[in-house]
Amino acid sequence: MVPPYRIVTPRLELRCWAPGDAPALNALIARNLEHLRPYMPWAHFEPVSLDEKVAMLRKFRARFDLDEDYVYGVFLDGQPIGGSGLHKRQGPGSLEIGYWIAGDQVRKGFATELAAALTRVAFDLHKVDRVEIRVEPGNVASSRVPLRLGYQLEAVLRRRLEGRPGQDPRDCEIYTLFATDPHPELAIEAFGPLGEQLLS
Repeated sequence: MVPPYRIVTPRLELRCWAPGDAPALNALIARNLEHLRPYMPWAHFEPVSLDEKVAMLRKFRARFDLDEDYVYGVFLDGQPIGGSGLHKRQGPGSLEIGYWIAGDQVRKGFATELAAALTRVAFDLHKVDRVEIRVEPGNVASSRVPLRLGYQLEAVLRRRLEGRPGQDPRDCEIYTLFATDPHPELAIEAFGPLGEQLLS
């Protein structure tokens, strides 16, 4: 299975990060630290140097190429507005969707749009049986995304999400959608590493 390196939705482009994206991504994160830190533990380790960001994006790309993890940048009109991914951390036959959107771009449906696109990719290309979205209780905006797409709240588990620095792990709402469930309908195009079309 060739994973999509680029996904085009009605308004967004999702693509594998490249080292050349480091300056724009660093600037985006710097502008959004207050917005990100309540629910994104990694944001507590930001800002980082440009060299560190380049190294991180190279690692993302290496893991992408090795089919270990699929981390995408989220772009609007060519500029990054967030990040997302399809992650294998929940075991065989499943993928987990993660996402974050810049503070000045929330409440525009972008998280829902990208999650719908990745849901289709997970089922139609990766052929998994289950897709999960995990949200910290209290993150109301993020929890609305899976519900809009037909995911079911399967459980609330204690201390299952990585904690903020120096703090205990956080509780976790688990939303699931199975291959046999109705899927969100979204027109997308997906392209492989050579630009070949994988989905239309």
